[in-house]
Amino acid sequence: MLKNKSQHLFVITGGPGAGKTTLLNALEIKGKRVIPEDARQIIKQQMQINGEGLPWKNKILYAELMFEASLKTYQKVTSEVLDKTVFFDRGILDSICYMEMENITVSDELLAVVRSNPYNQKVFILPPWLDIYETDNERKQTWKEAVYTFDLMKQTYTNFGYKVIEVPKETTDKRCDFIFSNI
Repeated sequence: MLKNKSQHLFVITGGPGAGKTTLLNALEIKGKRVIPEDARQIIKQQMQINGEGLPWKNKILYAELMFEASLKTYQKVTSEVLDKTVFFDRGILDSICYMEMENITVSDELLAVVRSNPYNQKVFILPPWLDIYETDNERKQTWKEAVYTFDLMKQTYTNFGYKVIEVPKETTDKRCDFIFSNI
């Protein structure tokens, strides 16, 4: 059993439409374990049941669902014996960032949960990239909102003591190589 499981847990984050999913799919093809983003799954589930937990319907409920799912996913992964690198498509802190963006109160209890469930201190962030940015059924943010999200994500992770490493706007293979050279 490893003394510090978080050393193998890397977050890849950023604003919407920056190429995270493409990058994570490539990392998975290269044999790395990838944990999918909970937010998109929540949106799909809520749309299927005509639920209220959607960012354009009930932001508070959506934030709660996102935080709970992210924490549950983290705890499930960390309950395993980890001896290999794991990449998370967004981390628990992304939920806190969303709450701050939407002026939703973040309790001290939630902050304590975030601090007691750490990832590797290196967090990879993908910058806004207008050339590849698209909206879809689950991603409705404007370009301006995507840039704002990136800025706030970077600041939030930095405020929690993480070393935020910006992944260059390059081909997917070069982005993978960049990440491998920084872990």
